[in-house]
This record gives sequence, C-alpha cells and structure tokens, in this order.
Amino acid sequence: MQGLDEKQLKDILERAVGAGRAAVALEAFRKPSSVSVRINPFKPAAFPGSREVPWCEWGRMLPERPVFTLDPLFHAGCYYVQDSSAMAVGRVFRDLLKECEVSGRAVRVLDLCAAPGGKTTDLAASLRIAYGNGFELTANEVIRSRASVLADNVAVWGDPNVIVTSVDPREAGRLEGYFDIILSDVPCSGEGMFRKDAKAVEDWSEETVKLCAARQRRILADVWPALKKGGLLVYSTCTFEEAENDSAVEWAASELGGEIVDYEYDTLPGVIPSRTGGLLVPGFVEGEGQFVAALRKTAPSGKTRLTPEALRPLRSGLVRGVRKGQDFIPSADWALSIEPPVDGYPSVELDRETALKFLHRDGIFIEGQPEGFLMVRYDGHPLGFVKNLGRRWNNLHPQNRRIRMDI
Repeated sequence: MQGLDEKQLKDILERAVGAGRAAVALEAFRKPSSVSVRINPFKPAAFPGSREVPWCEWGRMLPERPVFTLDPLFHAGCYYVQDSSAMAVGRVFRDLLKECEVSGRAVRVLDLCAAPGGKTTDLAASLRIAYGNGFELTANEVIRSRASVLADNVAVWGDPNVIVTSVDPREAGRLEGYFDIILSDVPCSGEGMFRKDAKAVEDWSEETVKLCAARQRRILADVWPALKKGGLLVYSTCTFEEAENDSAVEWAASELGGEIVDYEYDTLPGVIPSRTGGLLVPGFVEGEGQFVAALRKTAPSGKTRLTPEALRPLRSGLVRGVRKGQDFIPSADWALSIEPPVDGYPSVELDRETALKFLHRDGIFIEGQPEGFLMVRYDGHPLGFVKNLGRRWNNLHPQNRRIRMDI
C-alpha cells in the first residue's frame, strides 16, 4: 500500500528527531510552505521586504509567493527559486571548499544528480566567487528530459564554466580520480517535501524507502572512483529516513574507503545534528526537509586520461551563435551569459509589458533603432536578441523557453 497518514508521518519524524521535536514538526507540516529565492551575485536583483536566509548571504525569504513567470528578471537569470533548506547544502559546500587543495589547474567539481539546477547554480556562483574563472563544474542528470531542463536553467544562470551531461553514474565513474569535489543529491523517498508535494505523499511506501536506500548505495559506489584521494563528497537527500541518510553515509565510509567529515552542523540555525550530518526539519527551519553530510575519500584513486568531453556533454562552454549565410546570428545564451557581448550589439531597454511580450515570443517593435541585431534588456539585464528589419523585429527568444501562460 502506498501513501501515508499522519500517524505514519509522526512515526517517521519520531525516529528521525525524537518525540518532542516530532510534535513541533507535525504542526509545521500543517502550515503553508515558505517561499525563498537565491540571487545570482553576477546579475543581482533586489527583493524589498525580504529577509536573508541564515546560511546563504544571497538567499532571501519572501513574505509571499509572486508569479515568478511574469517577472522578466526571473527569465534573465537574476535569481533562482530554491527552497531555503536546500541552500544549506551550498553552505556546507562553500565551507568545505576551504579544505580543497589544488595547484596548477582548475578546481574540478561534479554535481551528479543535478536537475533541475538549483544546487548547480549555487555551486557555480560559489566556485566563481572563490576561484574566479579557475574552475570546471560538470552538472549531470541521467534522465534526458530532466537534463534538457537543467541545460536551460544553466544557460539562463549564465556561467560559461558549467558543463551539462546526461550519463549514468557508472559512466561518470570512468573518470578515475578526476574530481576534487562531488555533490551527490541523490533520489530519495522525498519525505522532506511532503508539505509542498502531494504526489510525494501518495508515492511513499516502506518498499520505496528500501528501494531508494539500495539505489543510493549503488550511485555512491558507481561514482566513487571519479573522486580523487583526499577529495570530498557532499551527500544530500530530502528525506528523514535513517536508512537513506546516516546509514548510507556510514556504509560509504566503511565499504568505499572514506572518513566522515567532522562539520559543526549545529552552527547553522535550526539544523539538527545527526550521527553523520545535519537534518533540516520544518518547524525548526523555515524551509522543507533536507539532510546533508560529507565524506573525505581515503581510498587510493587511479589516474584517468579522460575528460568530461568523454561524457558527451549536452552543453559545454558558451555558444555565441551560428552562422547562416552572410549573417552571424547571436544566441540567447550569449546574451544571458555573465559576460554578455556588450560591444558590437546596440541594446534597447524594454518596459515590463514589452519585456513580457518578448519572452512570450510575441511581435514587438520600437521605432528609431538601428537595423540589424539588437540586444534587449529589462532593468539593465539582458534578455536576448531581436533582429531589426526596419519596419519589424524578428523575435529570437528560444521557442522552448518562451512564457506559455497568459501574460
């Protein structure tokens, strides 16, 4: 039988955090979810009336949920809509970066189960702040349809150092000793999302928990060879199940050759330390349920001659455009890059109504502009390109990214 009732949820929470804390969490589960965003530090947007997320200087708790689809700055990659608890994983990652010893090359990071891209964009911003251009971030998603969404979100975020792949973790493991850090936000039974995802409640069963625990161990075992000796693996789930959290981490340390990183999770407000990591529980934090822990690899690693190009990337580097006949047609990704082409293309500032029409792929036109390719902006942030033919503009916003709702 799938699905669960409140008594089963109470039992799950009591096993995870004890009876007293479970009562607090159950009360929180009856309340609406919080709303939070994480600002892109390289295309910053302002959120008046918001509060900073305790463990993320770029995170903001919003007083209410706006219609993000109707905000041009959302489409410009100025922020990412992400649960505040998920941002705690990024905080642990940033703190552990201080222990990452690399010389003579770029830092190499793998986000193994990356779609839809919340943690990928957080890692990208953290790495760029720490290392400038001296990093390589590979974001992988095994399910191809979800990988396409990941690639779009990475493009909109705009960091050219992110490579998007879609392979099984075992294939990633072929890059022996290649990565300095791996983030493995593994598929799980989803108990931490019960407050905002009714389907997660419907799909839950004890059998699902067992299947997820077995899958998580397979994923860790498959990707472990890709981590260098001394490298770090950040492990996260959105479940409260001990079998998918502490037991999985302890298994990896014992069977794969690693040691559990001693991180002070109780320094993060509201986070409850567990045997191996930290648990975020509604009622103690404003966001949803999350678990995070970290391992340092002690087992030896082989050396590979392969690079992420062997994983057949869906996206690698920045595509500036394509040549068609006499024209070089600039790509929307170039406009959205954190280093957009400020020279060579005149830009036009759009008001909100016109910007939404552009994003809806409607016809727009403003007189008095030079002919040829124009970059359109909203509030100073690039949205994409149009081609001015004199009496009309061709809208070059990608069809797959257009706003589909009524504007």
